[in-house]
Amino acid sequence: MILLRSEIGDVLREARQRQGRTLREVSSAARVSLGYLSEVERGQKEASSELLASICEALNVPLSFVLRAVSERVAVAEGVHVPDTVPDELVHREQDLLSPVA
Repeated sequence: MILLRSEIGDVLREARQRQGRTLREVSSAARVSLGYLSEVERGQKEASSELLASICEALNVPLSFVLRAVSERVAVAEGVHVPDTVPDELVHREQDLLSPVA
């Protein structure tokens, strides 16, 4: 079974790590406790829409990019192909902000 909270947590953690930032830095900027952010990233807690928006703002990543990345991950897990209708310039920006750290 696909857990949305796990996919959201993975996308947020990858974005944070790509930026080379610590949980402490992002939790402070998002005004959320370090422990709670850690639980969100590990898929143990459901982030409210307000909290998710705050974390995205702290990461300087548009919420729409995070939700799109999560949607793509869920589609892959479901074996569904979703056609890409996003302009190329936004796709490249999104990839730069959200792609996993190598």
